Amino acid sequence: MSELERWVREALEESIRVKTEAVTDNLHRIIRLAETIADSLKAGNKLLIFGNGGSAADAQHLAAEFVNRFRIERPPLAAISLATDTSILTSIGNDDSFDAVFAKQVRALGRRGDVALGISTSGNSPNILTAVMAAREMGLFSAGFTGRGGRLATLADLTLSVNCDVTAHVQETHIVYGHMLCDLVDRILYPDQFISPGRQTSA
Repeated sequence: MSELERWVREALEESIRVKTEAVTDNLHRIIRLAETIADSLKAGNKLLIFGNGGSAADAQHLAAEFVNRFRIERPPLAAISLATDTSILTSIGNDDSFDAVFAKQVRALGRRGDVALGISTSGNSPNILTAVMAAREMGLFSAGFTGRGGRLATLADLTLSVNCDVTAHVQETHIVYGHMLCDLVDRILYPDQFISPGRQTSA
């Protein structure tokens, strides 16, 4: 086995270990968050998702899974990524502060009963923290995906953390959390509509 092959295997094993431990440690919180999101959507509310960089991509990815479909064909579910409108992001960043790019959108679009999900590998991104604080002030349920915690873990109503210092593994675990939430919300809202496990989802 070459050095590169050995490194690939070791990286895979470490990634699997981090995910397994994170899901095991957060199992009840994952279910609680899925139930909270399902209750919110069922009541006619929505899910707001936001993050920076790779976490912005995760926010967009997860919003698409809710609005379009994950594993089953069902009515579209109300989810919005706050990381995708470049005009809003750049105007707030230019006229106010980059720290306000998500908080202003939460204040504009959020309503009591919605769920706000902030994603931050460090747990200390200022624009994520200010948005979560805005959400809580407005009566939204606030949730976070983070790494070892940071301030997000103390600000949000519920946080799913990853006990790891490797950013890549934290991000990999965040998308696992997100996919589990999509699947669980579908199972809660549409328990009789599941397709066979082998069917692929949309890209």
